[in-house]
Amino acid sequence: MAKEESGKASWDALRDEQERLADVAIVELFNDDNERARDFSLEAAGLYLDYSKNHISRLALQQLLALAQHCELPAKIEGLLQGERINRTEDRAVLHTALRDRSGRQVITDGEDACALATRERDRMLAFVDDVHRGRRVGATGKPLTTVVNIGIGGSDLGPVMVVEALRPYWIDGRRSFFVSNVDGQHLADALEQLDGETTLFIVASKTFTTQETMTNAHSALDWFLANGGTHEGVQNHFVALSTNAAAVQAFGIAPESTFGFWDWVGGRYSLWSSIGLSIALQVGAANFLALLDGAFAMDEHFREAQLAQNMPVLLALVGVWNRNLEDIAVHAILPYDQHLHRLPAYLQQADMESNGKSVCLSGQWSSLHTGPVIFGEAGTNGQHAFYQLLHQGTDVVSCDFIGAVNSQSELGDHHAKLLANLLAQPRALMCGKSLEVVKEELATEGVDPAVIDALAPHKVFDGNRPSNTILMERLTPETLGALIALYEHKIFVQGVIWGVNSFDQWGVELGKQLASEILPRLTSSKGSDYPALDPSTEQLLDWINRRR
Repeated sequence: MAKEESGKASWDALRDEQERLADVAIVELFNDDNERARDFSLEAAGLYLDYSKNHISRLALQQLLALAQHCELPAKIEGLLQGERINRTEDRAVLHTALRDRSGRQVITDGEDACALATRERDRMLAFVDDVHRGRRVGATGKPLTTVVNIGIGGSDLGPVMVVEALRPYWIDGRRSFFVSNVDGQHLADALEQLDGETTLFIVASKTFTTQETMTNAHSALDWFLANGGTHEGVQNHFVALSTNAAAVQAFGIAPESTFGFWDWVGGRYSLWSSIGLSIALQVGAANFLALLDGAFAMDEHFREAQLAQNMPVLLALVGVWNRNLEDIAVHAILPYDQHLHRLPAYLQQADMESNGKSVCLSGQWSSLHTGPVIFGEAGTNGQHAFYQLLHQGTDVVSCDFIGAVNSQSELGDHHAKLLANLLAQPRALMCGKSLEVVKEELATEGVDPAVIDALAPHKVFDGNRPSNTILMERLTPETLGALIALYEHKIFVQGVIWGVNSFDQWGVELGKQLASEILPRLTSSKGSDYPALDPSTEQLLDWINRRR
């Protein structure tokens, strides 16, 4: 059978199984299979995954694993980890895994060992961190640098701020961190008003040192520094760069020894493990930064070595493919039941939607499959009082990942027990629901008038049969956080393989940037200037804005 015919047969078999399951509720799958909970869960790298509350059968899972084999997933996992140029549209390797591989193995790309390159630059970065912490690197007036402002956007912001927030209990006493990303000047202004220029270190994170938002904020931060007692000579004490554009960095006034680089095989949304993680190391220390890398490496090794049927990222990915393509679920919620993970949904929003939000396959053909879902989320229990109404009773089904730690980083009374009770209750409620008959029985037991019961009962019905995964860890530590992030990185990669898209480019962000650069002069020059006409709506909006500026 030709490869194309084999692939079609795999999808046809999956569709047949989905049709067979259409009238079978998730709870019935448990009733018919006493070992389902045990067999649809596994542990790896300090994490526990329970995917049993999905509307998926053993046969469907076997068929998905066969589909993964048909897509040559094992070879593609090896290609990712060995430095093959799998980012074909940009002709690049994808080696964020090399950034956290401290095992001594070599990964050769373009004739160089990526692990050795990563080690050398990481050692430089951590030596700088040590100098700051020990007072060997100080501000221009000799005061210690106790405050960090990370200026970046996208992967240069979302990863570091998420990790720093998640590891709050590991913060070094007396240190503060601010993260500025939005080109809206208020974002920078809100940070600047809290700073002392003599004790502040600005990190400018931009691979090209040309990113519009980042460089606009960086130049405004420089202006503020100079206007508040700083000098051009002092810039070298208070600004560092995370970039590969040495000429632009030097023109800004930052010294080469205060510049830390990375490589084209490090994508922005996979870069927190690189020098982009400088703000993390400054806030939590080198040891905790290395522990974060070690946790991710443990998941990398599991991903490399485990058979597909016992491979956590693979199984999480395949269940997601089933929900997206067979159950036709277009939205996925990330629901961390840990306040310190409150930035995780935004981080995974970029990681997933920028990676697999593609409609063209690597073949150049338009995809015949739905690809990446919409990702959103909020920390529990806040989300329960915001959008869970739709999760439980909305007309569209949303798949969910519930994430939590068995032990709190800050035990306070019975708070954590109540948090865990809610964490366990929500996926159970989504799966089990509550029938009209049960609702009526409950209202009758409460003594509600029969006429009121008939009118009220339909509003209290929960359909149930709504899928979810639960991911647990013993405690949120640098190691388990690293493993959790790597789990999602690899899940996203696996889904990209199944869908046949390049998970490592992001051409979709370019057009808006291009059009913004064309519109910008229209906002900063006189109305009579000669510019090409835009569409009528944009022209009208520009006119409305300019008449009020």
